[in-house]
Amino acid sequence: MDEKKEFSINLKPEVSGGKYSNLAVITHSRSEFILDFAAMLPGVLQPEVVSRVIMNPEHAKRLLSALQDNVAKYEAQFGKISFAETAPAGFPVGGNGTRS
Repeated sequence: MDEKKEFSINLKPEVSGGKYSNLAVITHSRSEFILDFAAMLPGVLQPEVVSRVIMNPEHAKRLLSALQDNVAKYEAQFGKISFAETAPAGFPVGGNGTRS
């Protein structure tokens, strides 16, 4: 029997507001995935990384699964999410894959 365990998380006030990000760069090594979340804003020449998350490959794959599940639920409730035909100039859509 697959039993779901409930848990709670502690959300500190200084973290609860979150950080705005409209750009993510994902890199990986054999043992970790690095997710850099950045904000590319008008008038700013270079995106600023607002948060970095480092996780092992298993947790990265669990995150992928959770995101796919949540996107499917979102689209079922609000409709399909569409991409613009091309990304706006200066907005990379991914990462450079690996790092040393």
